[in-house]
Amino acid sequence: MSEQNTLIVVSNRGPVTYDKVDGRRVERRGGGGLVTALRGVREQHHVIWIASATTDEDRVVAGEAGGGEVVLVAHEAEAYDRYYNVVANPMLWFIQHSLWDQASRPELGLAFHDAWREGYARVNRSFADAVVAALDEHPDATVFFHDYHLYLAPKFVRAARPDALLAHFVHIPWPVDWSVLPEPMRRAVHDGLLANDVVAFHTRRWAQNFERSCEDTVGGTHGTRVTHHPLSVDVAEFERLQASNAVRAAEATLPRPEKLIVRVDRTDPSKNIVRGFHAFAVLLEEHPEWRGRVTMLALLDPSRQSIPEYVEYVADIERAVREVNDRFGPVISVQVADDFPRSVAAYKQYDVLLVNAVSDGLNLVAKEGPLVNQRGGVLVLSENAGAYEELAEWAIGVNPFDVWGQAQALHEALVMEAGERARRADGLRAQVRDRDLSQWIAGLLSDLPRAAA
Repeated sequence: MSEQNTLIVVSNRGPVTYDKVDGRRVERRGGGGLVTALRGVREQHHVIWIASATTDEDRVVAGEAGGGEVVLVAHEAEAYDRYYNVVANPMLWFIQHSLWDQASRPELGLAFHDAWREGYARVNRSFADAVVAALDEHPDATVFFHDYHLYLAPKFVRAARPDALLAHFVHIPWPVDWSVLPEPMRRAVHDGLLANDVVAFHTRRWAQNFERSCEDTVGGTHGTRVTHHPLSVDVAEFERLQASNAVRAAEATLPRPEKLIVRVDRTDPSKNIVRGFHAFAVLLEEHPEWRGRVTMLALLDPSRQSIPEYVEYVADIERAVREVNDRFGPVISVQVADDFPRSVAAYKQYDVLLVNAVSDGLNLVAKEGPLVNQRGGVLVLSENAGAYEELAEWAIGVNPFDVWGQAQALHEALVMEAGERARRADGLRAQVRDRDLSQWIAGLLSDLPRAAA
């Protein structure tokens, strides 16, 4: 492939990670939706992927001589902890998902300022150095940054390589109000992103918010192109997966009530799991005819348990489940585990899929579930999920803070006439198929003429 087909992808997590098992190096595919989403890019372009070394064996690999298509950057341990566990998560994540209770939190002291300077900025500088080294080998390559971990790196790269073609995709929401972050830091976030030629989001809403916050913070976007392209799923992969032995085995273990409400989420405060349980309790209180006939199955992937706010939220989830089940019997079934085959099995069998996120850049559950569902299931979808912009026509929309409204939406979904259920399910499935992963990739590359050549 020519140099103009080379993409330098930069993200915190990489496509592979390494461990030692019985003295031998073992390579595993990296986790996360980004790895799956960019698989198609790797099939069409020469990709050099720069990511953090996150295991001991990753760090050994990072120190070995020689290039390759995956470049692992070994950060100093304390700097990485500050970067990831103090600044990126939870600070930036909480700001961008509107999760801070500003009457009491956050309270930024010297430790946070040190974490910004000695953690977030230092790690971003390390990433930028790795990008510059890659550009020395591939001077005509396009650099493709991803997400909130790397807001400062583009400016460092631009200073070293003024003519480089840089793009950044932000996978999470973008708020207008950044006032929680001290002024020099919020300027640095915006200046860093605006060092890119292109900044892209999943939705028009987040792109417009970015333009407004740039105007408020640094006086505009200064020539950077701002675009939006909603991510989708690998349709062929899901079709294979739904027929797999692992998913069929998981289906046999699912609860079999008359009606099944499913939610599939990480144990992240942004997913609004506790309010969803409260809404289910309101449904059973106001519509007692559903008692004994409907069960909620919550499949939850444990998330960021090194961060106190996430540990507290898991405790809140457990408390809410106990309260509802103590009142109405065993009506909520919860599994906290990384078990994707069971999630796909539940997707196939739900009557209602609840996605009530406080805020989400997109939310792939809202696309994955309808793609494989076999029961004419109804999607109840938060207005603050990025996917709502694309799927609202066939979903029942809810305000994520309106627990009573969510309960009414669940009832509406449960009593919906079969023909209307089928119409909505067919519409969702067709939309996901038509705007698949290849469309997302094509849209991104169309923003970057040199990369698309």
